[in-house]
Amino acid sequence: MNNRKIIKGYKTSMSSSFNEDNFTDKFKDGIIYTLYSDEFNSLRVGFAENDKVLEKKISSEALILLDMKKGNKKDLFLLITTLKELGIKYSDNLFFEYSSHLMRHLSTLGWPIGRSFYKQRKIKKELLCA
Repeated sequence: MNNRKIIKGYKTSMSSSFNEDNFTDKFKDGIIYTLYSDEFNSLRVGFAENDKVLEKKISSEALILLDMKKGNKKDLFLLITTLKELGIKYSDNLFFEYSSHLMRHLSTLGWPIGRSFYKQRKIKKELLCA
């Protein structure tokens, strides 16, 4: 009898604290992306609900879309947490200073970075330094 009360109490507490609408909203699919600012030599990572939202972000700021893929906010949260643990600093708007070190971490973590642009950018930097 005690066992039934415990199980019943557990089920009601789980259903009230684990709201399905809230759960699906947090992990709703969208687009994860990487943008590059040539002016500030920085990268911006983020999440957009759909193509139109992403287009607005690109057109409102002078940013270049490096790459994008399907993902959710959880992916963005995990990326930010991992980069923070690696000691990589960022601004409030998720802007990171461009570096080969950062690009290597983003690539390892499976974040969309646009391989062809990365190679072009690396070649340009090497030519400028020579």
